[in-house]
Order: sequence, then structure tokens, then C-alpha cells
Amino acid sequence: MNLFVIAGMIGPWQIVIIVFVIVLLFGGKKIPELMKGLGQGMKEFKKATDLEDKDKDKDKESMDK
Repeated sequence: MNLFVIAGMIGPWQIVIIVFVIVLLFGGKKIPELMKGLGQGMKEFKKATDLEDKDKDKDKESMDK
């Protein structure tokens, strides 16, 4: 149990190392493109889930009538 608690904590040095490795792997110019793609993907996912929720609400309203 104690090992899980220690391993689950991320400190500032771990974040610095992770960022450094990401920059080494992808390069400084590629990272903004990756983040832009990630943001667009999240936006599309949110839009799809919102549409799905609206469709469920419409179906529920039509069943109630």
C-alpha cells in the first residue's frame, strides 16, 4: 500500500523529466502541432457527446407524450 502511494505522487522534477523526454522525442516544432490536434480531437469528442445527449433528451420527451 505504501509503495502505491509513493509511486502515485508526481513531483516537479518528474514533470520536468517528462517534458524533457517529450521535447527530445518530438522536437520543439512538432509539439504545438500535436497539441492543436489533441485540442481539436477533444472538441469533436465533446460536440459528439453533446449531440448524443440532446438526441437522448428528444427521445425521452417523445416517449413521455
